[in-house]
Amino acid sequence: MEGPFKYIREGNGTVTRVIRMGTRKSQLARIQTDSVAEKLKELYPDLQLEIVAMSTIGDKILDTALSKIGEKSLFTKELENALERNEVDLVVHSLKDLPTSLPPGFTIGAVLQRENPHDAVVLHPKNAGLSLDSLPEKSVIGTSSLRRAAQLKKRFPQLVFENIRGNLNTRLKKLDEKEDFAAIILAAAGLKRMGWESRIGQVLGPEDCMYAVGQGALAIEVRARDRDILEMVSVLHDPDTVLRCIAERAFLKQLEGGCSVPVAVHTEVKNSVLYLTGAVYSLDGTDCLKDTMQTNIDLHDLVHDGAGERAHVGVTVHSLPLLALDAAEKLGTDLANLLLSKGAQDILTTARQLNDAR
Repeated sequence: MEGPFKYIREGNGTVTRVIRMGTRKSQLARIQTDSVAEKLKELYPDLQLEIVAMSTIGDKILDTALSKIGEKSLFTKELENALERNEVDLVVHSLKDLPTSLPPGFTIGAVLQRENPHDAVVLHPKNAGLSLDSLPEKSVIGTSSLRRAAQLKKRFPQLVFENIRGNLNTRLKKLDEKEDFAAIILAAAGLKRMGWESRIGQVLGPEDCMYAVGQGALAIEVRARDRDILEMVSVLHDPDTVLRCIAERAFLKQLEGGCSVPVAVHTEVKNSVLYLTGAVYSLDGTDCLKDTMQTNIDLHDLVHDGAGERAHVGVTVHSLPLLALDAAEKLGTDLANLLLSKGAQDILTTARQLNDAR
């Protein structure tokens, strides 16, 4: 194996390689990384794991909207630098933080079973029991996401949407201790992983707010050349989640979307059919292009048909049929092309320009 790996000598004289897991320092990132470490320990009881936590650009710049910073890899760059320097052997991310094009030499070796991908409304304690529909007119709702704001402005024109930044703990504190916000919108998955499910006042279905690409799924990024690490983490792939997220990532990649444009998706797998709904929005939500497409994905097809020889939008999968992976990626690309043919590029360009001008 290449690279300066870390080894420890056990009491009985045996030498064991230590697998170093990189993560962000936030409480949620640590919880997510610990959960992956637990799964790996269950599968490989002799594995020695060490968790290396670090701060990223996105963690440090807290007074600016994410969409204004203009950096594609806000929460991943420092972690990838550590991976490149062999300071860590794998990195655990929220998949939605990972750009659709990874730096050369890196790949996503596992996409774990998805938690609820929808967004949730967390109400100020004085508004307990209410919903976005029943909050008083002109109530201020906090969200750091252009995607959420665009959809919710259109759906709830009587409410006011304002930017709120910070990690989950900070945002909840801002909500509870001040009177600035009537409610804030957060990912249901993060609240659940933090053990704060009781704070969810309302889960937003796709008719109110479709979710971000990859939302609710955890990803493990590795060096593509480390075949043993790739093989070790690949058992954590969840087939349905992998196919859904490949379709979503292909959709976003073809649109060239990112943090600075409102793009939303909704996917499901039913009876070997993968359904993808995708949409692009103007910043105020008045312009919207949305459509749904589907494709057959037969997981009982020949598995060893060259799968895993190449990555699908940054994801390497050995355990699923190549035909299914190709079909998922093509679905995302085709849906994006359909929306582009209807004028999505104009909506996205205007959204970018308006966002840059703010």
